Amino acid sequence: MHRGLTGVVVIALLAGGVAGCQRGEGPAAPAAAPAQDFVSAPPVEELEFERVSDPPRTLVVDSAGKTLAVFTDKARTVRLTGPSRTLAEETHTAATVTTDAWIRLAPRPWKKGEEGQTWVRPWLEEALADRSPDALAIAMEYVEGGKRDASFGPLSNTDPDGRAERSDFYDYLGIDWEFPDGKNERPDPDHIRSLDCSGFLRMVYGYRMGYPLRGTNTPGTGLPRRAYAIAKFGPGAELMPNRGTQAREYERLNAGDLVFFNGGPVLNDHIEHMGMYLGVDSDGRHRFISSRTKADGPTLGDTGGDSLLDGSGHYGVRFRTARRI
Repeated sequence: MHRGLTGVVVIALLAGGVAGCQRGEGPAAPAAAPAQDFVSAPPVEELEFERVSDPPRTLVVDSAGKTLAVFTDKARTVRLTGPSRTLAEETHTAATVTTDAWIRLAPRPWKKGEEGQTWVRPWLEEALADRSPDALAIAMEYVEGGKRDASFGPLSNTDPDGRAERSDFYDYLGIDWEFPDGKNERPDPDHIRSLDCSGFLRMVYGYRMGYPLRGTNTPGTGLPRRAYAIAKFGPGAELMPNRGTQAREYERLNAGDLVFFNGGPVLNDHIEHMGMYLGVDSDGRHRFISSRTKADGPTLGDTGGDSLLDGSGHYGVRFRTARRI
């Protein structure tokens, strides 16, 4: 079960374009025109590495002081500066997110002094020039009107929200999957082309981008299956503690970070929902994308609750913690 292409998805590049092949399922997108070199091709050896805190991370800056990359201790996701683009989903919100953040995976987690390792400068040079879809572009492919449009899950007479969960990336794809931690899964035919909240992020970062995945909700290498487990002992860097109240440390967030929410009727520290932070939107609000029931799949829109971390809306008051994987 999947939704028709009734919405409009916009990923407009304000400078340059996105070219290259998709990773993962489906045919590659047509190649776009060559992108403008947004970094003016500074020799990588001329870039400076600066340490900052809260969270501990290393900034890569050019001779003019412009930050070109952010490597965070314990995390593989890297925030790169690239052509500005606008993310939009007109069916579910008038708000848009314009960002120059491009989110990619480094080959291993960062740590203080890692810039001295031989992999860093060659990888950085390639990543700064890369115009293939990054985490944000891949996530937008699954919203309503996207080329890989996903449902949240089939209709359910027993689920309190009216749609069944338990839709992981292998359900969407309709393929068997064997996880390194020993869990073997077969897709549920009723969940084909469906992704629940954690399944959506496992599709983006795991199946599409190659981040290790776990089949269980136990500590270990890779992303666990459910949101509460990813928040509690998932990989990467916890950006703010879960105090059981609304998290407000928005300045610590980068696009691509995983954000977690208390979803139950009682406001406490229990995590039942997750999404991906996109950035500050056209209204000056902190917007995220997640897969949920009332919008029937991945959305950055406001159907069934504003997709905002700040304020007094449904998700804002339930925002608890964030993690950079």
